[in-house]
Order: sequence, then structure tokens, then C-alpha cells
Amino acid sequence: MAAATNFYSIVAGVGAGTGRSVALKFAKTYPVALLARNPANYESIVKEIKAAGGQAIGISTDVSSESSVKNAFAEIQKEFKGKKLAAAIYNVGGRFVRKPFLEMTSEEYEAGYEANGKGFFLFAQATLPLLLESVPDSTHPPSLIITGATASLRGSANMSSFASGKFALRATGQSLAREFGPKGVHIAHAIIDGVIDIPRTKEWPVNEGVDDGKISSDAIADSYWYLHTQPRSHFTQELDVRPYVEKF
Repeated sequence: MAAATNFYSIVAGVGAGTGRSVALKFAKTYPVALLARNPANYESIVKEIKAAGGQAIGISTDVSSESSVKNAFAEIQKEFKGKKLAAAIYNVGGRFVRKPFLEMTSEEYEAGYEANGKGFFLFAQATLPLLLESVPDSTHPPSLIITGATASLRGSANMSSFASGKFALRATGQSLAREFGPKGVHIAHAIIDGVIDIPRTKEWPVNEGVDDGKISSDAIADSYWYLHTQPRSHFTQELDVRPYVEKF
């Protein structure tokens, strides 16, 4: 098997929570490319990875723009020339709209699909050819890991925009798993069923404020690494995680 140094990883949707934790986890083994619309979301993480002895680049990317995604992957290919893609993580949240349906504009409704539907379509079309190229040589099965949410399974009141996008994301992931799994690419969807413990949510009174009532972003990263390192004889297509007190 080829050494991990001959491979790299990509994390799309990087910020202070899950994206950061996943980037740090995968950077322990692979060079990593971090994609986010706002450079402020990845700049400190790139510095953190480099300070720990890892290799990372950040690229400002609008995943819902075909030209932006194309330019980002051209830069990635240039930066990591001679390396192959080991894992791609799609962690894009997109614009969150919570609004009564009859008060919603068509633009607000489509916002959920732009990131979770169209954005993932463009990301998957860019990453899958690279993952397929890695199948013969990779230590672990080349992986495309998708971050879902409670809304991936349930459309709550006032959440039609977000839920419709997450439904599309999950359905596309299922289709791709059935198409590319037999070719050696592991495609997994993770349902993050709860509030993630990040700086923005520190003061949120979730689950009556009990200890461990929010999901650890580092634990999510550990789960993603577990998914990536599963052997071909044991692929998980969908994983759901939640705090022990979360109602479901």
C-alpha cells in the first residue's frame, strides 16, 4: 500500500465547529485542503495545522458556483501535484432559513437547495473522479463523507427550506453510494441529530443544560475517521449520532 503522505484530503465547509475538528483529525494523516466561502473561517485552522507539523491550504470557495468549485480544484491539484485524494468531507451548512412557509420567498426556499443540493452535486462531481483514481493504491477505501442533520429525516414546521435541501443531500448520497460503492469508493452520510457544542452554542440551554447534552465536534471527527478507515467488507452507508439525552 502507498504511504499516507502520497494522499491528501479535502474538507468543504470549515468553521469553528465540526469543520475544524474534522480538518484537525484528518490532518494528522494527510495534507488537507480547507474550503469555505469566507477566508476567516479557515485561516486560523490552517495556521493551527501547520503549527502542529501538518500541511494545509485554505481556498475561498462558493460551493454553489460551478466556476468557483472548478477554480478551487484546479488550485488543489496544483498544490498537491503527484498526490491522490484519500477522503473528501462535505460539511457545508449553507444559509439557514427558519420561516413560516406562506411568508417565504422562492429565493429563501431555494437557499436550502443551493448549498445542500447543488453544492454537493458540484463537489461530488469534482471529487469522485479523483477518489476513483485512488482505489487501487489507497491504504483505506477512498471516502466521500457527508454531514447531514435531523432535517435529513424530518421536515419540521417552518423548516421547509433547510429540510428540502437536506433531503436532497441525503438522497443524492444514497444514490452515489449504490453507484460508486461497488467501484471501491465509500460514500457515507452522517445524521448529526442535535446541537453541536461550539463557541456559538455555548450559552444555549439545550437538553436542560445537562452535561454532555450537546454533541462534541471532536467526537464527530472521530466518527468520520472511523467511517474512512472501514474496510471494504464493512461499509456503513448511514450513521446517526446524538447526545444520550436527545429525544428521537
